[in-house]
Amino acid sequence: MPEEKNPNHKPAPESAPSAAGNFIHDIIDEELAPGGRCEGMKVHTRFPPEPNGYLHIGHAKAICIDFGTALKYGGICNLRMDDTNPTKEDEEFVDAIQEDIRWLGFDWDDRFYYASDYFEKMYELAQGLIRKGLAYVCELTPEQMRENRGDLTHPAVSPYRDRPAEESLDLFARMRAGEFEDGRMTLRAKIDLNSGNFNMRDPVIYRINHLRHHRQGDAWCIYPMYDFAHPIEDALEGITHSLCSLEFEDHRPLYNWVRDNVDLPAKPRQIEFARLNLTHTVMSKRKLRRLVEDGVVSGWDDPRMPTLSGLRRRGYTPASIRDFIDRVGVAKASSTVEMALLEHCLREDLNQNAARAMAVLRPLKLTITNYPEGQRETFPVENNPNRPEEGTREVSFSRSLWVEQDDFLETPVKGYFRLFPGNEVRLKGAYVVRCTGCEKDADGRVVEVFAEYDPATRGGDTPDGRRVKGTIHWVDAATAAEAEVRLYSSLFLDPAPEEGDKDFMDCLNPASLEVLTDCKVEAALADAQAPASFQFMRLGYFCADNKDSRPGRPVFNRAVSLKDGFKR
Repeated sequence: MPEEKNPNHKPAPESAPSAAGNFIHDIIDEELAPGGRCEGMKVHTRFPPEPNGYLHIGHAKAICIDFGTALKYGGICNLRMDDTNPTKEDEEFVDAIQEDIRWLGFDWDDRFYYASDYFEKMYELAQGLIRKGLAYVCELTPEQMRENRGDLTHPAVSPYRDRPAEESLDLFARMRAGEFEDGRMTLRAKIDLNSGNFNMRDPVIYRINHLRHHRQGDAWCIYPMYDFAHPIEDALEGITHSLCSLEFEDHRPLYNWVRDNVDLPAKPRQIEFARLNLTHTVMSKRKLRRLVEDGVVSGWDDPRMPTLSGLRRRGYTPASIRDFIDRVGVAKASSTVEMALLEHCLREDLNQNAARAMAVLRPLKLTITNYPEGQRETFPVENNPNRPEEGTREVSFSRSLWVEQDDFLETPVKGYFRLFPGNEVRLKGAYVVRCTGCEKDADGRVVEVFAEYDPATRGGDTPDGRRVKGTIHWVDAATAAEAEVRLYSSLFLDPAPEEGDKDFMDCLNPASLEVLTDCKVEAALADAQAPASFQFMRLGYFCADNKDSRPGRPVFNRAVSLKDGFKR
């Protein structure tokens, strides 16, 4: 496709995601200026994931850069599945990738492509390189190729480099026809066996692979390498700026060589940015796949995974992730970002937008002994103090309540202001009560706490002005709904599980998930469904699980704690 001209180019509105300036935008500004490489053109980017796994938080950075850059300049961004390697590709991943991108808030309109759509064209262009004397069929095995790769003082060696073009064309056609087994032959670009950049030492651009392709079936048994396919795909789609992570910087000379030596309708430019590294997690798809296949996690969408589907299930919001990406910024130098920053962004978003609710995770019965049996009343509670327009809801109150087990100590420690015999506490939004004692089972465990309420303190006020230091949350036992709550923490204890020679599997946190099955929540939460998020008072931010919640039996995942560990 030719590069699209746009004489009426206008930048996207300031509200466009990831609109902040960076070095990539500085380059584009220069190229759009009069006399620049892209003068009069529409900025055209692409996001090219390989459909061999689910997208993770690192991909979110690339998505925001690719789509956000196009939005800023009033341009367009393609979505392209890089399905040139059939080994691990699957339509499940294709569907998940599209869902994740839309969830983040981006769309590609009708510009959805597959690299495999261009296989025939790539084959023709590879034949053209052979005819030009710029490619040849090589019969070195992978082991022999490594042995003959050379080093910084010795060039690589290939005994097939001077093979006649006619012979290479014949062998290449026979490779396509399926005459040879995997690894028997490759097609290599004829560039420079003495290059200081080993990517340029006659790299393989086609290999034999007899695996069935998820879209092409058995039509092909030879597949192009990414370094050959990528610039061709970009040029055929009219991409102006091919934005990719820093690991491809050393591959850029090969990108440019392919772009300049095959017959293409456009000349895209590759620009690299630092990938996102995050503490207490791994970003390698291979390692994430191992976590799934070894049963360490329940799947790609396990809320402990850094995948977008896992983060979504845990309770992360698109706004919090886009905010995080904007704060991280776009740089050329690699760095590692603290997980605390990602949690901080989520906490800020949910603090503003999540509904408030009361839930008791480890319930202990509290009986108000002087409250009339059979009586029930309700108290108005704000749904969200930061959003008064959302109004209030009525929370029921009766003689029997549920409170947290750690809100009672028979023998209090210094600084403890909650329930203990003789002490007064405020039941959030209801009454002030004075603890009068407790009941224990045969093992000495407290099974019920007793208190008396002061009818004059309805709403939690103390008309006589006496000071009550402790306030605790509660749930009416008469109307409470049963719920399961899952408490998640980091999957890895080591903040850098991928660094050095360590096995990342040795860094796993055995306490990354705690499941509580006897939790009590407000009646209004009985039918909570994803993506509903709540601040459970005093406990943290929780999201209804999008897989396991059922009407009348909700499951809540803790998204993030109330305490902010991010150091500004």
